[in-house]
Amino acid sequence: MAADDRLPDPMDRDDPPLSPSHDRPDGVDDATVEATGTLSEAHEYLIRARGHLYSFHQLMGRVDKLVGEAAEGLRDAGHDELSQFLEDEVVGRNAIDGRWTFQIVEEFDLCYYEPVTEAESRVRTELMGGRRHIFESELKDGRITPGRRGHERRPPRAHDPRIETE
Repeated sequence: MAADDRLPDPMDRDDPPLSPSHDRPDGVDDATVEATGTLSEAHEYLIRARGHLYSFHQLMGRVDKLVGEAAEGLRDAGHDELSQFLEDEVVGRNAIDGRWTFQIVEEFDLCYYEPVTEAESRVRTELMGGRRHIFESELKDGRITPGRRGHERRPPRAHDPRIETE
């Protein structure tokens, strides 16, 4: 692979470093942490929904390919009329009115996924200094047994090699 073809280093981004402690920013109250955590949970469900939509997209592509192969197989077996029927009625058919699944995925991304993702990021940036999972971090802190192996508050380098941790 040529030097210009290398993938970018994820550490060469302008993103703020991750909070090694996931501590809430100074002055942020419980209600704000909870509401921001709820929005974060909604965004996580959105990510999962998008994944299911992409699964649907890939599964439907596979269906179309297999129906095409079945039509070829029927033709090879001497069933020209049924083969032609599948090719005319099923192969290449729209999944919904006027759309193949790639169009559904693109429209979903444009109309819903991207705006909601940007909104979640804006709220988190403005209220939590861009820190993620503050609510969950505080939940963890309340459930671990301090000093017990397997209950450590944070890993040694807390997910981001750019920062030193406690």
